[in-house]
Parts: sequence; C-alpha cells; structure tokens
Amino acid sequence: MKQFVVEIESSKNHSVSITQFVPVSSNNKSIVISSATGVLQSFYFKFAEHFCSLGFTVYTFDYSGIGLSKKTSLKNNTCDLYDWANNQADVLKFAKSQNTLHSITLITHSIGGQLIAFNKHISLVSNIITVGSQSGYWKLFSGLGKLKMFLYWYLVIPATTPLFGYFPAKKLLLFENLPKQVVYQWRSWGIKKSYFLDVATTKALYVSSIKCPLLVLSFPNDGFAPRKTVDWLAHVFKYAKVDRQHIIPSDLNIEDVGHFGFFRTRFANSLWVNTNRWIERNT
Repeated sequence: MKQFVVEIESSKNHSVSITQFVPVSSNNKSIVISSATGVLQSFYFKFAEHFCSLGFTVYTFDYSGIGLSKKTSLKNNTCDLYDWANNQADVLKFAKSQNTLHSITLITHSIGGQLIAFNKHISLVSNIITVGSQSGYWKLFSGLGKLKMFLYWYLVIPATTPLFGYFPAKKLLLFENLPKQVVYQWRSWGIKKSYFLDVATTKALYVSSIKCPLLVLSFPNDGFAPRKTVDWLAHVFKYAKVDRQHIIPSDLNIEDVGHFGFFRTRFANSLWVNTNRWIERNT
C-alpha cells in the first residue's frame, strides 16, 4: 500500500487536502470518506488502510478550514456548508479522474451525509453509505440530548462565535474549531423543523440525482444521531434505493458503537466485514 497527500482547488479558491491510499493489487473500486463536523481525516486512516488492504483505492480529506485544509486564519475563512459540499463533490471528481473505470463508494459520517444533498457531482458514485448522518433539528432529540441541542443552537454558537471570530470548539472540548459561516448556517438549519429543506433553494439541492443504492446506518446510544434524526434524513433521499439499518450491537455480539465507534479497528471483523459485503452486493 502507498499513501499520498494531494492538494486540489475547491470553491472560493480554498485548497482541500486529500490523502490517497493506493493498494498493491486493485479491485477496481474506490472509496471516498466524508468526515463528520470538525473531525480530522486522520481519524479515518485505520478504516481507510483496512479497505485499501482489500484492494480499494481510498480517499480521505479535510473540509476547508479544518486540519490540513486550513491555510489561513479561521477568522478570515469565509466557507459555509455549501462550500463543504463542494469540497466533497470536488474530491469525488478527483477520485474519478484518477481511476476513470472505478466504481466509487461514498462513505459519510454525520454531516458528511447531509452534504450529499448539495453535492453537484453525486452522480459519479455507484453507492453511498451514511454512518450516523442525521437531522440536527433540536426537537427531534429527546431528554438531555434535546436540551443540549437547544443550548447549542440558541446559546453556545451565538455567544462564542462573535467573540472569537470563529467557533472555538476546541475550548469547549468538542472537535476542531470551525469557520463562522459554517456554524451560522448549521445553526440556521438546526432551529428549523425541516432542517436544511426549510432554507435551501431548490437550485442548490441535488436530492433527485441520488438514485443509487444507499445504506443508512444508525446505532443505539448515539447522542449525536438518535434513530429518529437518522430516519428523517433517510426519508429526504426518496429517489435512492434506501437500505435503512439500525444496528443492535448485541445482535452481532459486539460492544456499543455510538457515534464514532464504526470507524474504530475493534469492529474490523464485524461491521467492516458487513460493509465490504454490502459494497460487493451493490456495485
């Protein structure tokens, strides 16, 4: 296996850093991994290496303003979520240009699955897997999770972002710091019942272009993506061939997965095996 770091230009002249994992012997399939909000691409490296060992060419990347794609001060970063969707689209285009005959599986985590609704190159993929991708509308949550989301949208973001000029997520022990326009737009979605459908223009949406097999995964005890929130997003992709799976860990004799566990190596012999089988069946 070989590993390369490549930079490509995306929207607003922001460069996007891609890590490409090239197998010794290719199976003529590619995987693009689209991260959760503020999660560095390096979090997905073990997952990428595993699938590369199976013959896949795998691509991870950081959204503009995050990790290796942070080229200027966050205070000066003007990216919003549409730009992040363009990052995702441009990485798909790059992956296709590298191996034109490969089928592409797009695997998204959390917000990555929301961004596919705005991905202008989504027709390049053969299939999609979303992991804990959801609506962030606070009233779809329950209990303490509902209170946390309410405070997040109505107090934490509005109070801290103007003060710092960006969202200081690291100081709050959450994730990587975020560009201000990203969190302002994210908040505008989170306070609406229909989430991004309430604010997005029809011109910006590519939902009708998503007609491929789509595996939608969720797990119990995922405070960031409760089952109801994942169901909402799954229903948005009404033109796709949706395979909705809420995985009960005890059914597979595995430990709790939560929001981040799917990409950890302890699930290589269970969830990752099932993922590979699904890709094989749906390519």
